[in-house]
Amino acid sequence: MNQLPSYINKVYMNSRQRIKLALDYEETDKIPIDFGSTPVTGISVSIVSKLREYYGLDNDPPVKVIEPYQMLGEVADDLKEVMGIDCIELSGKSNMFGFENTGWKEWKLFDGTPVLVPELFNTKVESDGSILQYPEGDTSVPPSARMPKGGYYFDAIIRQPPIDDENLNVEDNLEEFNLISDDELKYFEKEADYLYKNTNFAIVMNVGGISFGDIALVPAPFLKNPKGIRDIREWYISTATRKDYIYEIFSKQCDIAIENLKRIYRVVLDKVSIVIINTTDFGTQRGPFISNDSYRELYKPFHRKVNSWIHRNTKWKTFIHTCGGVEPLISEFIDAGFDILNPVQCSAEGMNSAYLKETYGKDIVFWGGGVDTQKTLPFGTSGEVKREVKERVKIFGKDGGFVFSSIHNIQAKTPIDNIVSMIETVKKFEE
Repeated sequence: MNQLPSYINKVYMNSRQRIKLALDYEETDKIPIDFGSTPVTGISVSIVSKLREYYGLDNDPPVKVIEPYQMLGEVADDLKEVMGIDCIELSGKSNMFGFENTGWKEWKLFDGTPVLVPELFNTKVESDGSILQYPEGDTSVPPSARMPKGGYYFDAIIRQPPIDDENLNVEDNLEEFNLISDDELKYFEKEADYLYKNTNFAIVMNVGGISFGDIALVPAPFLKNPKGIRDIREWYISTATRKDYIYEIFSKQCDIAIENLKRIYRVVLDKVSIVIINTTDFGTQRGPFISNDSYRELYKPFHRKVNSWIHRNTKWKTFIHTCGGVEPLISEFIDAGFDILNPVQCSAEGMNSAYLKETYGKDIVFWGGGVDTQKTLPFGTSGEVKREVKERVKIFGKDGGFVFSSIHNIQAKTPIDNIVSMIETVKKFEE
């Protein structure tokens, strides 16, 4: 690999170079960091607002909610600089509710924090104080999500009519998977060009429509009248009882996804560093909830097909997100062609950080795993956060192949002092 001499790297390395070297298992000048470049490494909008206040950054206008389903805030460039972040997001024009992040207007969280939401972020308040959200912002159709009173993000509302097995139509579960429009292609081209020329961040691309069976997408909160199998429980049952049906969905979805990737590559080329392929969870706290045989039969053929096309035709690295204790499946992910594993949930069964690094650390990059967002970061002391971060960075950061992030998104009400301790510990880390 052609790279700058090490003495130049230490002085002149920028974020894009740092991420590239980490993904190539090379030494970097410091540990690469990601927050906010993906919907699974994000920060709750209320926390982004508090971080800006802590660091003395302008909070006028308020922080934008760039992912309204999870209520994730925009990590703007000035906050990226303070936090030492090395990545930036490139995604499509529409969000999880099917409307564009444009026409910003002010809105208030339950705790009174002012934020900016897209123009079509149209809600209604129920009698119990819960907030309803609507697909495409259309309040004339049934709502697709609910935020309970005092809550911090939305839950999908299941809009599943009774299933008639004799009349199930695969096309109904393919409604959201379409060939990318010329307008959307122009958007990707313009955004990729701007981010590449005007920033030094590594670009992480999320094009949508590639993740097979992501349970957050199954209820289709972005569709006004979803058809097919849209109930979460019924979908999971169907992966065993209607396997042929699910396989056919994935097969047709895969063809569309690869065609879209071809079209997108023609306009963004290798300005993009990483592309998100999978956000389907395969694990629980206690281990996988799918067998290796089932993964090989239902998911792996399509993961391998997408990854193979990308690796043959681009320089992109491919990113798989899956929560839980997925250690028995990691060798399958590697064989399927994934370059990056996220969020590396070390608290789950079988996910010991030292074992993961020793066993798989030369074959897959660990992106995440930096600190536990279920216990340590929200409920631990500042000292406990520092100790856990130091331990994880020392293990995962050895010999490259590591990008620091917390284990999934930073949630609302997480103590700011703990988040600052996490960031400052990573930035100052020396092995």
